[in-house]
Amino acid sequence: MTDHSIEEAKRQAAIRAVEDHFSPEATYVGIGSGTTIIYVVEAIKERSTNPHIRFVPTGYQSRQVIVRAGLTPIAFDSLPEDTMLDVAFDGADEVDEELNCIKGGGACLFQEKLVAERARKFICVADYRKDQPRLLTNWPTIPIEVAPISIYTVLHSLRLLGSPNPQVRDGLLVKAGPLKTDQDFFIIDAPFPSLLTSSDVASGLGAGDGTDGKWQVETLSKEIKLITGVLEVGLFCGMDGVQAEKARNGGLGTGSGLGGQKPVAVYFGMQDGTVKVRTSTAK
Repeated sequence: MTDHSIEEAKRQAAIRAVEDHFSPEATYVGIGSGTTIIYVVEAIKERSTNPHIRFVPTGYQSRQVIVRAGLTPIAFDSLPEDTMLDVAFDGADEVDEELNCIKGGGACLFQEKLVAERARKFICVADYRKDQPRLLTNWPTIPIEVAPISIYTVLHSLRLLGSPNPQVRDGLLVKAGPLKTDQDFFIIDAPFPSLLTSSDVASGLGAGDGTDGKWQVETLSKEIKLITGVLEVGLFCGMDGVQAEKARNGGLGTGSGLGGQKPVAVYFGMQDGTVKVRTSTAK
């Protein structure tokens, strides 16, 4: 596939996702980071007839995309405390069969997770290369955002969890030092063996707790998050927004008290120009 064909796959996925999930009656819409999101914003611009919609970016780059489209951005911390986003659109570096995602290739994972968990539904838009049966099949590492002072502690802890060679991500100019996020934190990219899904664990393919060298997605995410110095982990797993809402209404609560991390649907632009949609109910 040529670069042009891949970009066209992204565009078609974005158009379909916006057609299905963007409403001109929305009040707040989350806008993620990455190249695919440019096409999402273009599609929203074509369909939006409501100048009062406020768009919440996940970082500097996505805010510029919103502004260039003539739409109105609002900072995440300007949202009223009890307000949910109607929908959030974002990409992913890899998506597995259960819609768990790896995100953070663009170093915006902390704000991306804030926005995803604040949305009633997170819609993921990607090209066919991101569609894999298990996480860490094609994408090599888990991005982790860490406080600069803690990097050696975190690197050591990741090795103890089974990551063979975690690395601090360099900036565009290596001589300038590590890449810095919008929070002035660093990114550690940690390789692990391909991650098990919850179905894998239920089927007896592994305990998923690292004892046999195999980790289940959500279990590993929680273990990494417990390391002192870690701000956020680039694994988007657990509940999706619809499941989180049901839990809240049932009085069960969620870890964030708001929405879920996983998308309710993923739109993959395919090589042949079609769009493949996978939902949280798909097998």
